[in-house]
Order: sequence, then C-alpha cells, then structure tokens
Amino acid sequence: MHQGRTILTWKKKLPMWLTWSRMVMCIPMIAILELMERPLAGYLAAALFIIASITDWADGYYARLFNAQTTMGKFMDPIADKILVSTVLILLIPLGVLGRDGPILVILLLSRDILIGGIRSIAAADRLIIDAKATGKWKTAVQMVAIPCVLIGSLYEIPLSEIGRIALWVSTILSLVSGWQYISMYLDSRKGA
Repeated sequence: MHQGRTILTWKKKLPMWLTWSRMVMCIPMIAILELMERPLAGYLAAALFIIASITDWADGYYARLFNAQTTMGKFMDPIADKILVSTVLILLIPLGVLGRDGPILVILLLSRDILIGGIRSIAAADRLIIDAKATGKWKTAVQMVAIPCVLIGSLYEIPLSEIGRIALWVSTILSLVSGWQYISMYLDSRKGA
C-alpha cells in the first residue's frame, strides 16, 4: 500500500520535475559555452539543449498520462522554455555565431516573450484564460531545431549554422505573429468581460 502511494506521488511530481530540469540544464550549458573551446563546446551544448527540448515534450505527455496537470505546471512550462532559449541565445551573441543581426533577433524574441508574459499575467488576474495557439507552438518547435544547428555549426560540409540562423528568423516572425494573436485575444476577451 505504501509503495503504491509512493509511485502515485512520484508520477504526479514527474512532469514538474521535468519542467524544473529544463531550467537547471541552463547552468551546465553556460559553463560549457563560456569555458570550453569550440567545436566541442557546441556539440556538448547542442546535446544538452536537445535533451532539455525533449523534456518540454515529456512534461506535457506525462502530465496528461498521469493526470498530473496543475496550474503551476501550465505557467512554469512556457517560462522554462523561455529561460532555456533566452539563455542560449544570449550566450551565442558574443560568440558571433548568430551573425551581425543576432542581437536584433534576440531583442525581438525576448521583448515579445516579456510582453506576452505580462499580458498572460494580467489576463490571469482578470480570470481570463488565453490558450496557446498553433503559431506559438510552431515558434517553439522551430527554435528547438534551430538552436542545436547554430550550436553545432557545420557537419560534413553542411552549413548547419546558416540553416539555424534562417530558422531562428522564421521563429522570430512566428513569435511576432503569435504575440499579435495573444494581444488580440486578450483585447477581444476584455470586450466581452
């Protein structure tokens, strides 16, 4: 009986542990990108980023599987994604791998995320639910593929860093579109309130 309760508790906590792990993985990525030489640093950071990206899928999957969806989980999941992506993108600016327009790309992504985080907080205070739209989910998916490409650089004559930079700009456009959708949904919900 006690063992069954322990397993049930573990199952209920697993999705949140996976979400927290995504944020914790930023620490070794910072150390790797700051202290190690490329290309090894890029490979190791890309491997960690891919593992962290898998936890993004896994936390939602296990939350549904174990019926462990919580309000905290719903709020922390996108925050963990933003911390992960922001950390890596900021670290890539001084390395120059994002190109000359890298800082603009990062500023646009971070500004959108801060703005939408604020709107979601205001909506929550007003007891309004603004669900994530497909555009925002696609933005995250594109980033999860683009960032490892930029980290790795090139592989067997394939210019992954260039592919990654283009994909990051695609994710920036998707990010701005989904940001506009969030703002529109919030304003529409306020009209009905």
